[in-house]
Amino acid sequence: MDKLDNYRLQLGDNEYVPIMIGGMGVDISTAELALEASRLGGIGHISDAMVPFVSDRNYGTKFSKAKGDANKESRASFDKSSVKFNLDDLRQAQLNHVEKTMARKKGPGGVFVNVMEKLNMADPLGTLETRLNAALDGGIDGVTLSAGLHTSSLRLIAENPRFRDVKIGIIVSSARALKIFLRSSTRVDRLPDYIICEGPLAGGHIGFGNDWKKQRLEDIVADVVALLKKDGLNIPVIPAGGVFTGSDAVEFINNGASAVQVATRFTITEECGLPGKIKQKYLIAKEEDIEVNSYSPTGYLMRMLNNSPCLDSNIKPNCEALGYILDGKGQCQYIDAYQAAQEAAGGGKVERVDGKMCICYHFSKFSCYTCGHN
Repeated sequence: MDKLDNYRLQLGDNEYVPIMIGGMGVDISTAELALEASRLGGIGHISDAMVPFVSDRNYGTKFSKAKGDANKESRASFDKSSVKFNLDDLRQAQLNHVEKTMARKKGPGGVFVNVMEKLNMADPLGTLETRLNAALDGGIDGVTLSAGLHTSSLRLIAENPRFRDVKIGIIVSSARALKIFLRSSTRVDRLPDYIICEGPLAGGHIGFGNDWKKQRLEDIVADVVALLKKDGLNIPVIPAGGVFTGSDAVEFINNGASAVQVATRFTITEECGLPGKIKQKYLIAKEEDIEVNSYSPTGYLMRMLNNSPCLDSNIKPNCEALGYILDGKGQCQYIDAYQAAQEAAGGGKVERVDGKMCICYHFSKFSCYTCGHN
C-alpha cells in the first residue's frame, strides 16, 4: 500500500520527511513543536508574528512595555501616526526567538520561520527588512514568505551572507501570484527553493475573496505545477489547506507535489502553544462550528471557530505597546471601527465593536480560535 513515508522532500542537499508544520501565530506553532518536527525528520515552522511580544513572554524581555512607554503620548488619541517600533529591539526580539530555538535543534529535519508581509508594524519595509535579516543572522534553516506578494523581500536580504544558503519559500494562492513573485526574484537572481500552494480551506487568514468556495486546492496546485513545467523550473510544490490525512498527502504527491503543509492537525498536540482548555475546544469542534468571516483588520478573510471570544470584541486599541497591524500612516481598520462604536455610544463605554476585532490583543490572549477546514 502506498503511504506518505515512502516519499521524501528534497531541498538542495537536504532530504526531509515530506511534512511541514505551518507557522501558526502568535506562538501557537511554538519552538517546541517545530523542534519535534525537526527531530522526526520533517520541517517545523516558528512564526515571527508579534515577535517582541513572544520574546517578552518566553524570554523575560520587556520590549512591549518599552514600546508602550516610548509612544504613550498617543494613548488618548485615535491618531497613531507617531507610533513606531524600535528596530534595534525588533531585531533583538527576532534573534532571541530564532537563536534560542536553533540552539536546541536535534535530528535531521529543519526549523523554518514564517514571515508575514502583511504584518505592517507601522513601517512595512523597515520592520520586514529587520525581521528577515535577523532570522538569517540567527541561524534559521529556512524562511517562508507569507501573507503577501513579497516583491521586495528578496531584495531586502540580498546582501545578507546567508542569502544563497538559507532555504527560501513563498506561499501563493494562485499561479498568477507566483508569476509576480518569480519576476521579482529574477532581479536578484534567486529562485525560491520551494513553493507552498495554500488553498481556500487553510486555517486563519486565507488569500481569497468571497468567492473562496469556488476555488479548489487541487486546481491551484495543478496550475502552479503546469506553470513551473512550462518555464522549465524544477521547484518543489507543497500544498496546504485542508490536507488532513496521509492519504490526502499521497494523492497530492502522486499529482506532482513534493510534500504537504499541515497546521490545524497539530493544534491539540502537547507541544502546541494553545492553553489546554482551548485545545479541548478544537478537539470537540464540528464542521458546523467553523466560519469564514471578515473580522480581521488586515482585510483578509479568516477561518475560525464561531465560539471565538474575539467575535465579541470591545477592547480599546493598545497600539502603543502592540500595533502590529498599523500601516505606514498609523491606520488600522479596528481603530476606525472602535472609533465609530465609541461615537455611536455618545462617547461612553463601548459594548461591542461590530465587524472587526483587535487582532493584536486577541492573538496575544489566544482568544481567536483560527482553524482549518477539518
